Formats: sequence, structure tokens, C-alpha cells
Amino acid sequence: MIPRYSRPEMVAIWSPETKFKIWYEIEAHACEAMANLGVIPRENADAVWKAKDVEFDVARIDEIEAVTKHDVIAFLTHLAEHVGSEEARFVHQGMTSSDVLDTCLNVQLVRAADILIENLKELMAALKTRAMEHKDTVRVGRSHGIHAEPTTMGLTFARFYAEMDRNLSRLKAAREEISTGAISGAIGTFANVDPRVEEHVCEQLGLSPEPISTQVIPRDRHAMFFSVLGVIASSMENIVIEIRHMQRTEVLEGAEFFSMGQKGSSAMPHKKNPILTENLTGLARLVRMTVIPAMENVALWHERDISHSSVERTIGPDATITLNFALKRLTSVIEKMLIFPENMLDNMNKFPGLVMSQRVLLALTQAGVSREDAYSMVQRNALKVWEHRVDFQEQLLADEDVVAALGVEEIKEKFDMGYHTKHVDTIFKRVFG
Repeated sequence: MIPRYSRPEMVAIWSPETKFKIWYEIEAHACEAMANLGVIPRENADAVWKAKDVEFDVARIDEIEAVTKHDVIAFLTHLAEHVGSEEARFVHQGMTSSDVLDTCLNVQLVRAADILIENLKELMAALKTRAMEHKDTVRVGRSHGIHAEPTTMGLTFARFYAEMDRNLSRLKAAREEISTGAISGAIGTFANVDPRVEEHVCEQLGLSPEPISTQVIPRDRHAMFFSVLGVIASSMENIVIEIRHMQRTEVLEGAEFFSMGQKGSSAMPHKKNPILTENLTGLARLVRMTVIPAMENVALWHERDISHSSVERTIGPDATITLNFALKRLTSVIEKMLIFPENMLDNMNKFPGLVMSQRVLLALTQAGVSREDAYSMVQRNALKVWEHRVDFQEQLLADEDVVAALGVEEIKEKFDMGYHTKHVDTIFKRVFG
């Protein structure tokens, strides 16, 4: 990803220096295991470990690769330049390039997942704080963009928290799914490398041995991982779409924080645009666009081809770096977000009392009126509120049929706002425990 949407900690995971360091560790641990098994001399394995503090020269490796046209061979040649050609002659014994490439990729994805898991926890903490803060702040709920019935701002934040809690579970499962390594040699049969070498390397790198690989680790694991990142991105967009709606001039129930000196428009000085949440909508699209290529990587020819390679060199860094940046940005937006409770009440009262229509409908049916007649009685009064902005309660009190069925006091009682918030505590207990 471009630096504008990148954070150093995640970028470092995907740097050439980090990649070559992991390649080295894979090869060194493999040599160590082979020496333990008596397959190679101990002194050769020990010689490889002498390079543990070496800063591998990326430019030199690229120079060698320009000739060899093979990245792993270029690295092994450079490693031999540090270790010595005689000492390094058993490096990569019985292994194939994918043993290094695939195991390294999974190490990188696991490290990326660990960062993203912490990012999700930080976002959830911010959502929980705002949910508790506005647990009883009443606002109108909307369906199809139209006023429906009252809810609270706290419930809005709480449902986003619950969604991200599910995503946290998904991401932990995705991390587990991708936490495998393979040192199984050509075609994955262990013909030239003992399975105990794989077990040792994986243990040292915090992975589990892939139960059965071909010449590559199965790509359904990666498809699942990137799919989860896509779901997280979609959940983020679910949140920011709500914030963008809240910041509309005619709504203004909430807004991104506008810092001192910030400018909203080059042409119109009055503008306060939701630029961060709009940016997050775009970043969510970038993360999701990695999902289909990851799924298409599952179907490889026979025991191995490299049609997946170019895809993963791109989507691995892009998806994780983008999501890392986006999660941190969204957390900041939530933490600093401005909330306007008075505007929420003003919006609800634009059509006075109309959000209580269902309660009146139910009261009429309970009073013995058929549902069809009750619906007609409520709707004819509701439409007057839509058309003339009159008070719904007053219209009902002027309707002889409604008064005859319910009485004046019962009609008035149906406009108690507390009716709609009486189970907020129950919902919060379900979400937050």
C-alpha cells in the first residue's frame, strides 16, 4: 500500500528484510533438525547459525536474482556468501522453494493477524465506551431511511460492538487456520526430508505442521483468512455509513471531530465534510477486492503451480496494511465523535408522535378492533401527520372511532417514550455481559 494508508508496524512485516530474515530462520532451523537426526554434520548446522545477526543485503539478492531468475536460489547464494560455500552446502537439503515461501507467508500472516486482533480489541473498547455513555440517549430508528420507532444511540454503538466481537472470533479462527508450515519437499511426500524436520521448524516458528501438503500449503486456508478480512472491512463500512448519515446537514445527530485549523472545502468555507468515514468506505472496498483472488488461488494445477504467487505478493501486504490503517482510523473516529442528543429529539419530533403508530395499532387490536380496521384507523391519522406536520396524538384524540375504542387517557398513555427503552438493560447485558 501507499505510505498514506500505511502504519510502520504492519509495513515492517512485509519488508524484504523481514522476509529474508524469516527465510533464514526456516533454513537454519531445518539444518538444526537435520543435524539432530544425523542427516548433516553438526558443524555445518552450527555454521549456518553464525549468520543469525547478519543484515541480508536486499540489493545483493536482487542482483543475484537478475541472473538466476529465481528468488530462493538468489537468497541461498547470498547466504552462502556469509556462511561460506563449504559450510552452507547442506542448506536447503531435501527442501523445495515452496517450503520456504509458504511457511514464510504464513508466519507473516500470523504476525499480521496478531496486530489486527489488537486493533479490533481497541475498536471494541471505543465502541463500548460510547455505548455506555449514550445508553439512554434516545434517537429515532430508521428502516429504508424512514423514521420507524425510537431506539437509543447506545444501542447503535452496542450492535456495532457485537458485530466486531463476532469479527474478533472470526479473526482468531482465521489466525489458527493460517498457522501451519510445510517442510515436506518436492510434491510434499517427504521423500528427501524427514517429517521430523518439519515438526521442529514449525515448533520454532510457532506454527503447526500442515497435515498434508502437496508442494504447497493448501490455499483454502488463505481463502478463509482473506475472506475474514473482507467481512471485517464490510462491518467497518456498516459503521461508517451510519456516521456519514448522522453528519448530513439535515440530520446532524453525530459528526466526525473537526480539529482546529481543519478545512472542509477549498471552495466553501462553511463545509464540515465526513472525510474520514468516506475514506474508510473506500478502504473497505480495497480490502474486499482481495477476497476473490484469494478464493481463485485455491484451484492450483496438480501438486503445484505458481499462479497464486503473484496474487499473494500483492494481497498479503495490501489487505493487512490497509485493514490495520483503517481499524486504527475508525477507532479514532469513534473515540472523538461528536454526538448531538437535542438534534436527535428534534428529528424524532419532525412528525410529532408518529413513531408511536404501532403501539396504537396494537392497543386497538387488544381492545377488540380487527387488525384491518385498526390499521386503517391509525393510518388515516398518520397520513395527516405526513402531509401537514400536525400532532399525531391530537389527531387520534379527534378521531371518534379511536376514542371510542381506547378512551382519551389510554391514547395519551401510548405516547410514553419509556415504553421503547424499557429493555435496553436486557440488551446491554446480552452484549456486554
